[in-house]
Amino acid sequence: MKLVLASGNRGKLDELSDLLSDTGLELTVQADLGVDDAEETGLTFVENALIKARHAARATGRPALADDSGLCVAALDNEPGLYSARYAGRHGDAEANRLRLLEEMQGVPAGRRQAFFICTLVLLRHAHDPAPLIAEGRWHGSILEAERGDGGFGYDPLFLPDGHEESAAEMSPARKNRLSHRARALACLRGDIDAWLRDHTA
Repeated sequence: MKLVLASGNRGKLDELSDLLSDTGLELTVQADLGVDDAEETGLTFVENALIKARHAARATGRPALADDSGLCVAALDNEPGLYSARYAGRHGDAEANRLRLLEEMQGVPAGRRQAFFICTLVLLRHAHDPAPLIAEGRWHGSILEAERGDGGFGYDPLFLPDGHEESAAEMSPARKNRLSHRARALACLRGDIDAWLRDHTA
């Protein structure tokens, strides 16, 4: 089955395609189907994920999977949060976002640098699906004082997961995919996805 990812983020495509590799789902980013980003007007991660999924499903006629995620930093009252992708002002400028985060965290002691990544996944089986599949995952850690690693994307070089010595950007893709907020959200969703695919092919 062909599924559209309501995003143009290739990093998310790689992660989710790997996590769904055993399902038979063929995942394509909406940009490759000529679909522009939806205007994210929601006030929560789940609202924005629903907006994005519905936009992609309507535009393509395919089932749509949307991921709305962000980084919440305790010392910054959970900023950048919903605005993680445009924290520095321009959407998707990951380097500028990380630089702003480092500036905001200057002088914050090690014991107050806690943070978590959050991911809300929404799967719409069609554009008018009245009962979308929804799941949330969180990955707890802390903010480093300098970037480490060149893997991953977004804020990964600044995020040290709890219980680990490697930043998210220093981890292998396979290891990150076992631990991340996105992996945790998808693990919650997998039972529903498997049931949907069984019903669809029955």
